[in-house]
Amino acid sequence: MALFRDPCTTLLIAFGVAALGGCSGDDSGTNSTTGLSATTTATTTNSSGFTTSTTGTGTDTDPTTGSSTAVESSSGGDCAPPADVGCECTGDSDCMDGLVCDAGVCAAPSGTCGDGVVDDGEECDDGDNNGDTMACKSDCTDQVCGDGFVGPREGCDDGNKVDDDACSNDCTPASCGDGVVQDGEACDDGNDVETDACLSNCAAASCGDTYIQEGVEECDDGNMDGTDECTADCLLPVCGDGYVQAGVEECDDGNAENTDACVEGCVASACGDGFVEAGVEECDDGNNVDGDGCSGACKSEVAAQCGMPYQTFSLNNRNTSFNDGNGNFECCDRAGGSKCSDWSGNNWYRFTGAAGTKMPESAPNYYDCGTDAPGWLNGTHPTPGDGVVSRQVCFHWSGNQCNWNSQIQVVNCGDFYLYNLVETSACALRYCGTN
Repeated sequence: MALFRDPCTTLLIAFGVAALGGCSGDDSGTNSTTGLSATTTATTTNSSGFTTSTTGTGTDTDPTTGSSTAVESSSGGDCAPPADVGCECTGDSDCMDGLVCDAGVCAAPSGTCGDGVVDDGEECDDGDNNGDTMACKSDCTDQVCGDGFVGPREGCDDGNKVDDDACSNDCTPASCGDGVVQDGEACDDGNDVETDACLSNCAAASCGDTYIQEGVEECDDGNMDGTDECTADCLLPVCGDGYVQAGVEECDDGNAENTDACVEGCVASACGDGFVEAGVEECDDGNNVDGDGCSGACKSEVAAQCGMPYQTFSLNNRNTSFNDGNGNFECCDRAGGSKCSDWSGNNWYRFTGAAGTKMPESAPNYYDCGTDAPGWLNGTHPTPGDGVVSRQVCFHWSGNQCNWNSQIQVVNCGDFYLYNLVETSACALRYCGTN
């Protein structure tokens, strides 16, 4: 074995193989025996700041077969022309499309999106991490809500500014409670309160939904049964609401009328309740006693005369409470002899208003009721069942409670009396009224 040295390279020839070397750094040569290229190592920094360390260039050629094997680039790509990033080159044509030969090495052009460097016109550049669903999109623009791409912190992105569709304007999926009324929602007030106008399921509050809407409903039992403790209008039951509350009311016709089949207290009308049911009862005096003007069957016992026309006394000076002394009014119930205007001759009369309601049953004082000799009923008033009866009227004068008298008729009409009066025999005599 022989050993040769020179200032640049130490060559070892062993087993009859000679190695030849250059003197300008690591280089490659061709083994004359095997035809294999020598391996070189080169470190290069191009104008883009891209640094490469290559472990091989060109091809290895087998002198026996003449075939060659491509050498890999530092990036792991193919360095056979057109070469990948990191391969040595002498011109742009040696590199793949889109790459340039920069300082003898294939590299991406300066200012290219995806090179990891944020250049002018780029908002971002994460290199291999660029992507339409990443923080920096494939066009080197920032991921933003509304760009149509679902980014890392977005739940959706439909690329529009419509806030009431399936994706809201803040790129969150639409949902009940987000405060925006979406398709399929009747309302959305953004809260879970069940007593306001919008329920937590985004349905509008309504009677029967089991939730008591504040200020609108008094109750809500989740049904439309108007006969229980909460009506179909979501109000507490009361007599007159039109719903018959089971076990409490006999009827409820929704009104306050007491002349129909359902009277006060929501009870069914009945004879003796004091209310005359129209078309059914002739009278109802609140009892079931016969002979009082309204029978126990609520049939009228009042004489027909009560339904006939009559005159009225209503002046206050006809009441026994009026006494003007001697020689003043001296009214007289006689044609041509009366200073008072309420006498209409022989007729049926009724006392009403300031005149009173009936005739007194005891003798008044002299000068009472605007006359000298006041008239009074000498006897008791009849009951409605008595019909029309005859009675005597006495006129008090000269120490005699019945100094003069007249025969009249009286009938009890239930709520009032009628008197069939005749002219007095002298003046000043007058029929008196009392309360």
